[in-house]
This record gives sequence, C-alpha cells and structure tokens, in this order.
Amino acid sequence: MITERSGLPLSIGISAANTHDSQGLEPLVRGIPPIRSRRGPRRRRPAKLHADKGYDYDYLRRWLRGRNIVPRIARKGIESSQRLGRHRWTVERTVAWLAGCRRLHRRYERKAEHFLAFAGIAATLICYRRLSP
Repeated sequence: MITERSGLPLSIGISAANTHDSQGLEPLVRGIPPIRSRRGPRRRRPAKLHADKGYDYDYLRRWLRGRNIVPRIARKGIESSQRLGRHRWTVERTVAWLAGCRRLHRRYERKAEHFLAFAGIAATLICYRRLSP
C-alpha cells in the first residue's frame, strides 16, 4: 500500500505470501492515479517516496529516479531506520485502519480478485471518513 503524507491510501495491491515486498513497489507506484491540484496540471507521481530497508535495492532506486521520484530509503548496514519513524507511523496507522475491517482481518475470500475488491472498498471508506467533515 502506498499512502500520502496524511495516511490516505493512494494505491493498494496484494501479493502472494512468499514474495518479497520490494517486488510489489513498481506496480503500486504505477497504480497511483493522477493527483488533482488547485493550480497547474495534475501531478502524475509523488515527489518523493519514503521506504524502509526492505526496499534498499539499486534497481529500485534507479527506477524511481527515472520517474523523477526522490527515493528516501534507509540503506542496509549504513543508516538507522529510526529516522523513518516520522513518516512510517502514518502508513502503520492506515494498515491498522484496514485491519479493523472484519473481512480483511482474516482472509475469508478464496479468490484474490474478491479480496482486492474488499481492500479497495475498505480504502474508499477510510478516505471517506477522513475527508468528510
């Protein structure tokens, strides 16, 4: 899941249990819809992307820079991942909101398309609750 700064989900996806999280980054970034702004054209991509050490791969950094996205990824063995806590808590909070949905807490659906549909509905409800006064 990719969220914006305040924790609203921008793009969600599911994967098999035995695949690494870094393999799902490219489809999630491609799945971000155009962002409407008050002035100027719609933004097609975020300006920067914060991620933990699980996404520290040179090919991901090159791919993000090729799309004009600044990667803010902690390096394995060099940087501490504690500085990411400032940004990561919003993602963890959104995951907790998704876990509050009963159908998503345990995977009752056999088909991945059905589970993804319920995850999309839950993300829509999260956006609605956060944006409605």
